[in-house]
Amino acid sequence: MLNFFERVLQHPQFYRQFTCGQSLITAFNCPMEARLMQSRFADLWTQYNYLFYVIDGEKTWHTARGAYHIRKDSCVFVRKGGFILEQIMDTGFCVVLFFIPDAFICETLQARSKPLPMYQRHYEPVMLLESSEKLKGFFLSMSAYFAEKQDPDPALLELKFRELVLNIADNPLNQELLSYFCSLMHGPRGIQLERVMEDNFCFNLKLDVYAELSNRSLSAFKRDFGKTFGTTPGKWLLEKRLQHARILLNNRDKSVSDAAFESGFESPSHFSRAFKSRFGQSPATLKGNAS
Repeated sequence: MLNFFERVLQHPQFYRQFTCGQSLITAFNCPMEARLMQSRFADLWTQYNYLFYVIDGEKTWHTARGAYHIRKDSCVFVRKGGFILEQIMDTGFCVVLFFIPDAFICETLQARSKPLPMYQRHYEPVMLLESSEKLKGFFLSMSAYFAEKQDPDPALLELKFRELVLNIADNPLNQELLSYFCSLMHGPRGIQLERVMEDNFCFNLKLDVYAELSNRSLSAFKRDFGKTFGTTPGKWLLEKRLQHARILLNNRDKSVSDAAFESGFESPSHFSRAFKSRFGQSPATLKGNAS
C-alpha cells in the first residue's frame, strides 16, 4: 500500500503545498491526482488524520467499516489508517486538503479556555462535518493564500490549523468527530490500540505501520499487543483476516481473489494455503458449496 501523505509531499508539481513543521500540510489540487491515479482503485494509508473540502467532483472511500461516497461541497474528516480510494473515471476531484496529527489536535484542544465536553458515541473512519458559516469562511480565507504566489509564513499556517480544529470543536453538531477527539485526549491506550487494529486489519500493512498508527514504537506495540489481545500481532491478523474472508465467501458475492484482496492477503495463492490450513478446505471449495 502507498503512503498517501508521502505521495502528496513527493509531487509538488501536482499539488500547491504549504507546510508547517514536519507533519502539518495543507494542499490544493484541481483535479486531484489527475496524473497519479492510473487505475480506478488505489490502496493507500496515512499515519495522519486528514480533512478536506470538496470544491468539485466525487470519489468513494472504502474502509473496513464500509464505503463512503463523497461529493461536491462536502467537508470530510478521515481518521488515520488504511483505505481504498475509488475514483470516478473521467471526473476531476478538486479539494483543499489538510493533514492533522493526533498530537496537534490534542495540544490545540487542551489550550481551549473551555474544556471539550465528554462525548461517548460511535464514530466512523470517514466523518462528514456540519458545514457552518464559520467553516465555510475558513476555507474561503484559505483560498486567498493559494491564490498568492508567495507562501504564507509557517507561523501563520500553524494558527490557521489551530483555527480549523477549534472551529470544528466549537460546533456541537459535529458530535461524531468530537467523540473521536475525546478518545484521543482521554481514551485508554489499550482501547486506542484495539481501534487501530479493528479498523485496519483488512489492509496489507506491515507491523511497523500498525505501530505508528497506534503512536508506539515497534517494540512497545508488540508488548502492548500481547497484553491487550493475549497473542502475537501476526497470529491475530491471520485469524482475523481468515474469518473475514470466510464471511465474504459465505455471505457475499465475492470471488476468491476478491476475498483475498479485501481481507489483506498478499496474494490469492497465499490466501488459499492459509485458508485450507485453518478450515480444512480450500476457499474455492467453500465458495462452491455456498453457491
